[in-house]
Amino acid sequence: MERSRTARADEVTEVQRIEVASGAPFREIGMADVADMPPLPRDVLAAAQRAGRLRVAVDAADRPVAFAVVDLVDGCAHVQQLSVDPAYARRGIGRGLLDDVAGWAAGAGLPALTLTTFRSVPWNGPYYARCGFRELTGAEVTPGLAGLLAAEAALGLDPADRIAMRRPVA
Repeated sequence: MERSRTARADEVTEVQRIEVASGAPFREIGMADVADMPPLPRDVLAAAQRAGRLRVAVDAADRPVAFAVVDLVDGCAHVQQLSVDPAYARRGIGRGLLDDVAGWAAGAGLPALTLTTFRSVPWNGPYYARCGFRELTGAEVTPGLAGLLAAEAALGLDPADRIAMRRPVA
């Protein structure tokens, strides 16, 4: 990764393209329903961009190759979406972007990053564990995260395979 920065308003369409492209590997593991999910809506991405919560990793020509959308959930920086263009996968770009978001969160006085993800998908739960996240269980799952997991189940995602994870920023 050359560097990361806050996305510009004119990059929202490119962010959507990256999200769609990053879904393709799900098709290869039999999760076509996930691969076919639409990207985050333009208005959601635009609002995150205006709030400084849409971060992009860019190539040497300053073009986005990955992005993270950060929300605030239960007093933590919640990684709502992290996507890397498959043409740039396996180069540490996602990890670098997570570290960038952790720096942003620390600067905002937030104690941790959180996210929800698939337990069994290699580039989801196991990947995030390698990046310093740990699975939350039982009472560790905060009300906001429980609400997100319930909303994901309502969208048809298997609740037995969805987990909430947390990584301290310090």
